[in-house]
Amino acid sequence: MSPASVATPGHLAVAVLSLLAHRLLLCSADVDFIYNGFHNAANLSLEDAASVLPGGALQLTNDSKNIMGHAFFDSPVQMVQDAAAVVSFSTAFVFEIVTVGSGGGHGLAFVVAASKLLPGATAEQYLGLLGKDNLGNLSNHVFAVEFDTVKANGLLNETNDNHVGVDLNSLVSNVSEPAAYFAGDGGERTNVTLESAQEIQAWVEYDGSSKILNVTIAPVSVTTRPRRPLISRPIDLLPIFKQEMYVGFSSATGKLASSHYILAWSFRTGGAAQPIDLSRLPSVPKKPEPPPSASTVIKIVALSCAATVTAIIASTGVALWLRRRAALADTLEEWELDHPHRFPYRELHMATKGFKNSELLGAGGFGQVYRGVLRRSGDVVAVKRISSNARQGMREFVAEVASLGRMRHRNLAELRGWCKRGQDLLLVYEFMPNGSLDALLFGDCAAAGKSASPAATPPPLTWEQRVRILRGVASGLVYLHEEWEQVVVHRDVKASNVLLGGDMGARLGDFGLARLYEHGGDPATTRVVGTLGYMAPELTVTGKATTATDVFAYGALLLEVACGRRPIDPVTGVNLLRWVRDLGVRGEVVRAVDERLGGCYDKEEARLVLWLGLTCSQARPEARPSMRQVCQYLDGEEHVPEEAVLVFSDADSVDFGLFTSLTWSSCATMSVGSLHGGR
Repeated sequence: MSPASVATPGHLAVAVLSLLAHRLLLCSADVDFIYNGFHNAANLSLEDAASVLPGGALQLTNDSKNIMGHAFFDSPVQMVQDAAAVVSFSTAFVFEIVTVGSGGGHGLAFVVAASKLLPGATAEQYLGLLGKDNLGNLSNHVFAVEFDTVKANGLLNETNDNHVGVDLNSLVSNVSEPAAYFAGDGGERTNVTLESAQEIQAWVEYDGSSKILNVTIAPVSVTTRPRRPLISRPIDLLPIFKQEMYVGFSSATGKLASSHYILAWSFRTGGAAQPIDLSRLPSVPKKPEPPPSASTVIKIVALSCAATVTAIIASTGVALWLRRRAALADTLEEWELDHPHRFPYRELHMATKGFKNSELLGAGGFGQVYRGVLRRSGDVVAVKRISSNARQGMREFVAEVASLGRMRHRNLAELRGWCKRGQDLLLVYEFMPNGSLDALLFGDCAAAGKSASPAATPPPLTWEQRVRILRGVASGLVYLHEEWEQVVVHRDVKASNVLLGGDMGARLGDFGLARLYEHGGDPATTRVVGTLGYMAPELTVTGKATTATDVFAYGALLLEVACGRRPIDPVTGVNLLRWVRDLGVRGEVVRAVDERLGGCYDKEEARLVLWLGLTCSQARPEARPSMRQVCQYLDGEEHVPEEAVLVFSDADSVDFGLFTSLTWSSCATMSVGSLHGGR
């Protein structure tokens, strides 16, 4: 061993003193900096999409999708003293979020991290801070205050799609509050929209002694800083912080993009951050103004000509402008003229609580239906959300808005408005507080797909209510088949599509399968759709949906409502039409009436409803009555005819009691007595 390698006591003393001096220097080295704009981005480390614009704004993300942006103060900051206490720190910054297109992606965060590289970080809901694989790891050493504009479907403890949250080693927020500030001495809460292209100032302050974190925000237009912070919570950052940490910002976009900007930033340890000079804030690029319309251009040209040429030329120009304006009005599509109301997606998202499962009313082949409350009017509506993978495309969506949206009838569900956002197609209907006829008839059986036992539960609907509902549906079908400007074939008449208002009045809804054609025209061949038990037999042969196929489905509905049984029992497979017919053969047709009514019904009216159900359900479409004839029979305006043709597969004599005899055969004659003759 050489003499030079032997440490003498003097050398050890010098080394110890040097280490102590270094630690004392660190303890006293408070960090204090301010950027009133980033024209000279000294001591800044920029990664990924982050850059400084020529105007001096720090841009974290641009209008690209699925990107991240990071900006950190280049030098580490001592955040822990002697591994025993977190130093107090304070920061203030001004940010601005400018939407791109429909906006919504995803937010930004003030970050204190052990590394400027943020290993494992990903875009979208992770804000460029962490990733799915390291979420919640103690080794992350990441503290962040997020300003988030997208709600992550309940996974990250977020209050809504416009919130401020505190994150500790995870994006599952320790605390989350809707973005707002408390104005005045009274502390009145005022909401702040983060994604609004307005300059917003934020303050983040941590007291190392009391371990209290305060977060405050307010628009720059609010000249006085709010006294009451938005978030004030005791949080121990000692397990999160290492002795030296990096401070800065992170942001990310997802399937939708927003541009995230930092306009000014001040930071200090051991005291309050320097106030930002709001008069020196740099400007950021705004969304370009739309080009002037053709009518505006023509108007300007016409006015210019009027100033430079004779009055005759000026008059001609004005006439041309008026003609052009009228032509533009004529080119608007009918559905825009008759039903122009478009709901903002954000309004429907908030009305349905983010399309929460608790607001789900039902689901069908094209998507889900949610209950919603419009914030502005307080109206309760039903929002039909058509799935992006549904086969009903934009053409069907526009057809329902443009054509069906113009229908007005007391027995049709009213279309209130619409919204299109990306692949989401949304239709807004009036809300029916009493739900569907199917749910009232079968209760839990409707949801579980069970066979309904007629005597198992008390009657959900009286006979009078049932007949009134049947009359309402018939009236709505007459309007669709005969009274509107085109023939509308619903193609899905069934109990679950009959909705009941507060007065128990029937409204026929769900026109997702409807087809339209001109009066006197021939319906086009389409793929066979519908519900088993309601589908007319000729559909499988011709593929043509006609008013007669709706009549067949209505016949199944008549029997279903009168008997309290499904057209095809989901458990036993019993065919309701055949069962009622067999009772008629034995002269016991009234026994088919729902036993839960306990005999409280008009027997003559019941025989009429059952006879109409069987008549509408005949195999030959030309033998079925029209819906107008059905209404006339139900209302007593027309008597049951003496002769009728009923087409079934078996040949049996049916005794209705009220009618003298009914004979079923492949083509048999039914002799019917007077409706008032009795037996």
